[in-house]
Amino acid sequence: MIGYLNLILRLIIWFLLTADLSSQNILIGVIISLLLPHNHKIKGHIQDWMRALWEIIVAVPIAYMEAFEIILFPHRFEDVTRERVPPLRSPGLVFLDIFLITFTPKTIVVKYHEEGWYEVHRLRRRSPE
Repeated sequence: MIGYLNLILRLIIWFLLTADLSSQNILIGVIISLLLPHNHKIKGHIQDWMRALWEIIVAVPIAYMEAFEIILFPHRFEDVTRERVPPLRSPGLVFLDIFLITFTPKTIVVKYHEEGWYEVHRLRRRSPE
């Protein structure tokens, strides 16, 4: 099951990069996704993948709300914080975490530390106290 989720993740990335859903591009995407190296030693748990999928669904309306908030109210403050990576994350789930953090307009991952941290740049309306 995890192998299918990794394949789907690779296809989604391919479609985001190419912005083409033609049958030829789908075939090329499937072939490339299958040919890319796989790390079978690192396994993710299905619960982690389902949680990440739910977080993606929730992130879309949050991103729209944040975009309108930035337009309507000035955000003059910024800071860089560290967030802990959940333990035993597969590379695919780490990518999804970084994607979700960066997807919302007020945050972007500046750096991923192998020790288990993300450096996250945030915009704020008020100074953090």
